[in-house]
Amino acid sequence: MKVDAMLDALVGREGNYVNHPSDRGGPTRWGVTEQVARAFGYKGEMRVLPRDMALSIYRERYWTAPKFDLVAQRYPRLAEEMLDTGVNMGQTVPAKFLQRALNLFNRRGDYYPDIAPDGILGRMSFAALDSFRQRRGETGGEVLRKALDCLQGARYFEIAERDQKQEDFTFGWFDKRIG
Repeated sequence: MKVDAMLDALVGREGNYVNHPSDRGGPTRWGVTEQVARAFGYKGEMRVLPRDMALSIYRERYWTAPKFDLVAQRYPRLAEEMLDTGVNMGQTVPAKFLQRALNLFNRRGDYYPDIAPDGILGRMSFAALDSFRQRRGETGGEVLRKALDCLQGARYFEIAERDQKQEDFTFGWFDKRIG
């Protein structure tokens, strides 16, 4: 997997500057919220956040820090899905989705013990993922990716049902992020 190309495609999908009144993230450029940009030291106007800075933020905050790069060593397409979900929902959400799915695919603890769905990918999560991979092979990665898509879609419904303003984004979420 070429990480740079994947990150570049993600930034392209996220688009340029947006400040939609229903978006709880406020002003964004390349999908990076103002709060995140400021946390990474950006002091300028969000309208002109450099693409290179967005790419750097994505790599550090949404790829390396949550250890999706380590998932990619096992299942590249799953890791790409987790990156996209993490950008949209926060980094711990796809990690929790993965942990929940691994727990349901472990044949009641026969393949490996359940893990806490805490959103932190650590030693136990990777041991479970490795055991899953050993038993399920490459096909397992695609099944996990589909499971994560299902959980993501269900979460979109919950978000929009709780806050009608989020309906402004629901079609786009399903169009661009599920599948």
